[in-house]
Amino acid sequence: MLYLNVNDEISPLKAVVLGTAESCGPTPKPEEAYDPKSLEHILAGTYPKEEDMIMEMEAFAAVFKKYDVKVFRPEVLENCNQIFSRDIAFTIGKKLILANILPDREKEIDAILHVLDRIPEEDVIRPPEEVHVEGGDVMPWNDYIFIGTYTAPDYSDWITARTNKEAVDFIAKLFPDKIIKSFELRKSTNARENALHLDCCFQPLGKGKAILHKNGFLVEEEYQWLVDYFGKENIFEITADEMYLMFSNVFSISPEVVVSERNFTRLNNWLREQGFTVEEIPYAEISKQEGLLRCSTLPLIRD
Repeated sequence: MLYLNVNDEISPLKAVVLGTAESCGPTPKPEEAYDPKSLEHILAGTYPKEEDMIMEMEAFAAVFKKYDVKVFRPEVLENCNQIFSRDIAFTIGKKLILANILPDREKEIDAILHVLDRIPEEDVIRPPEEVHVEGGDVMPWNDYIFIGTYTAPDYSDWITARTNKEAVDFIAKLFPDKIIKSFELRKSTNARENALHLDCCFQPLGKGKAILHKNGFLVEEEYQWLVDYFGKENIFEITADEMYLMFSNVFSISPEVVVSERNFTRLNNWLREQGFTVEEIPYAEISKQEGLLRCSTLPLIRD
């Protein structure tokens, strides 16, 4: 059996589901794009090739192996993009919550049934239909659960709005002992302004540090709350271009070890200055789909 345990973003990782880029299908048509960044690359003819993305994901898998992390992979579905396992489920405490995702991605959940079957049945939760939530918007952080959301009346008009008010209420009921802190995110058809998920503009790290991008937040007071919580001196503030490149979507294997994209020079230098071990891997092709390292992982157990 797998007994889940995830209470933050940084404790030593023991087990994870890492997505797969195998058989991810042909380049989508423009009307099939889920996000503005993918659309940009589809139209420009620069959409990533399957072999390049497989190579990048294998580099990630090799880092997990180096740190003795148990890695599960989805069953490969033909012509299906299964890279972003964080979209389909997430773990808080001892519970795994299945995401209510875009309907045509439901089969991605079926591809991890071999993992779900090892988890006690009562610990796998499927929210009711009106609850829209994706794992990129949800971050357990000790006493808190941070949730990115969009609650304006035009929610249904935005394909980039993934987590609604009903999801915030549902998670609050599920975890009454946690403090729920939600953040309104900026949704845009411009990839340089769109915060698809909370982890596109914010990431807590070990050593009391965090990565943050002010313009990803619609409400300045909510952004300021994070600045005050972590302390300005502990925050790496990224630019609009760096948010676009997914600088905040790194992944912590432990409080001391961060996996980052090898081209994130400014960030990686700062991380080393703060005393982190930085495992640099190539991930620039996958980032063209508006997702990066955190998006590709579904942590199951952290010590």
